[in-house]
Amino acid sequence: MASNDSDRHRRPVIGLTTYLEQAHTGVWDVPAAFLPKVYFEAVTRAGGTVVLLPPQPVDESVADSILDGLDGLIITGGKDVESSRYGQTPHPTNDAPRTDRDDFEFALLERAIARDIPFFGICRGMQVLNVLRGGTLIQHLPEVIGSERYNAGGGVFTPNPAITVPGTRLAELVGEQVTAQSYHHQALDEVGEGLTVSARGDDGIIQAVDVDGMSFGVAVQWHPEMSPEDLRLFAGLVDAAVDYAESRRVHA
Repeated sequence: MASNDSDRHRRPVIGLTTYLEQAHTGVWDVPAAFLPKVYFEAVTRAGGTVVLLPPQPVDESVADSILDGLDGLIITGGKDVESSRYGQTPHPTNDAPRTDRDDFEFALLERAIARDIPFFGICRGMQVLNVLRGGTLIQHLPEVIGSERYNAGGGVFTPNPAITVPGTRLAELVGEQVTAQSYHHQALDEVGEGLTVSARGDDGIIQAVDVDGMSFGVAVQWHPEMSPEDLRLFAGLVDAAVDYAESRRVHA
């Protein structure tokens, strides 16, 4: 079915996964799904329309039903991935497991990659991707690098250089180097199958990967939503989502 001009200029729908935590507002103190506003502001400013995706029971068919309504997917930041998923016992500093969120995001991302739906991973999102593809994580970076340069704590993001690898999708989007806003105590160790390292820190720590074979599959260890003046990564996802949506309509 041919698409019309209004179809081609429709803002693409981007799904963003959410937290599921105890939340207190007014008289209510209940488990709730939420996501910091900076995430979806970045997407809307880059030209996308946001749909929030809370953790929920999921299998392949449910994941596909969700993805049927999306033109792009962002796996957002949050708690540590359960260490048993990559064959390790938990470090004492690790967050309590959020198995419901792990289950949901692993299933969703696996199907998104299989369907070549544009994907962007942020912080935890890159770690989910790596573990999904059989990789492992450094569970506590300060023990490896001897500092807390990537996690000052207290909600304070720290600037660190991310030096890109020439020829990668990330390098096409941001150039040779970008100032990364960091807030993480874990990082990629063994890189998963089908992933290409696209940026490292000046200390060698992996800062980003591309997903081989995807039209757009990019994940970064930092928090680009905390740099509102630089929308290049979000714009790259939105542009890819526009192409995906148009291709889907043309072949409908």
